[in-house]
Amino acid sequence: MSPQITCETAPPGAAEPECVARARAGDRAAFAALYEEHWRSVYRYLLLRTRNRHLAEDLTQEVFARALRRIGTFTWQGVTFAAWLLTIARNLHLDEVRTSRTRLETLVPEPADVDGSDRSAESTALRVLEAVEACDAVRNALNTLSPHQRQCLELRFLGGMSPAETARTMGRSVGAVRGLTFRALRKVRTSTEANAA
Repeated sequence: MSPQITCETAPPGAAEPECVARARAGDRAAFAALYEEHWRSVYRYLLLRTRNRHLAEDLTQEVFARALRRIGTFTWQGVTFAAWLLTIARNLHLDEVRTSRTRLETLVPEPADVDGSDRSAESTALRVLEAVEACDAVRNALNTLSPHQRQCLELRFLGGMSPAETARTMGRSVGAVRGLTFRALRKVRTSTEANAA
């Protein structure tokens, strides 16, 4: 009975490179261990982008199917295995958007969801308009960020990842993630304040 394989996101020299090497050699248990280690972060990343649980699940499966087919092309050249998987996920999502099979929607409360203090059509319309304007302001502020800053904020605040999980996913140090988060939040705040003025 072989020992259970565990892979941790780590730089070369730790358990994950051994798992990748074994998976490249055709070891299904090693690839399964890599899947168990990374499927949650890939799924969260895709869920953030698609805002559709079923589509995110389907795309996550496709990410790992592609990774299995292309495991022989992965090399440790300044990129972690998690970052490689997220690159595949990003490319799949972009393909999905290009084929127009999905559309991004802004969720607003239904009239039945607003609190019962004032149920007039005018107040409901004003609340919906305020929610849409707030979403637009945040979206516009996010568009001012660099791709790394935006990815960092999405993983941290929309994906619910800790600084350590975000650092692992992005292939950066925790300190770098904290710095990216700080600068991105400052830029978003400046942008939203400028739009509000």
